[in-house]
Amino acid sequence: MIDQFDDLVRSAKRVPLSSDVRVDRQATRAIVSEFRGAIPDELRDAHWVIENRDEMLAEAKREASRMLEEAREEGTRLLDPDAIAEGAELRAHDLLEAAAASERELRLGAFRHASDILDDLDGYLVTLAEAVARGRDRLTERNPDQRIEREPDRLLASNGNRAVERKPALA
Repeated sequence: MIDQFDDLVRSAKRVPLSSDVRVDRQATRAIVSEFRGAIPDELRDAHWVIENRDEMLAEAKREASRMLEEAREEGTRLLDPDAIAEGAELRAHDLLEAAAASERELRLGAFRHASDILDDLDGYLVTLAEAVARGRDRLTERNPDQRIEREPDRLLASNGNRAVERKPALA
């Protein structure tokens, strides 16, 4: 497009007795219109920024002043002893709640663990009681004339006419 414009100016007719040239108005406008269409949006935006820079600078200064004032207010608030104490109280409250939740979890875990141990022990005792019952059954099968009775506080063994009382090892 620049070359077209340059060719248009070079091929223009000279105005007599002057250094001026006469160019075709429609051809010139067509090339200028092409120039405008070819200029990227960023250049147009940059042109707008240049035209409006004073207003934009003033707005930026106002915004910077506003932000600085907010920062000062926040700094004053953060340095306020009452605000510091309030923040510490909130943090302490949060820590106490977290500790209570942790304690509940530990207590529940300990309860579950103890329950599991008791379940295991119960299983072992059932197995042991079954083994004792099988042992008694075998004794009775092998010695039918001897009888073993179990009473709450004592264990009686009888062999014919004779009875012997023994204290059980486990009550």
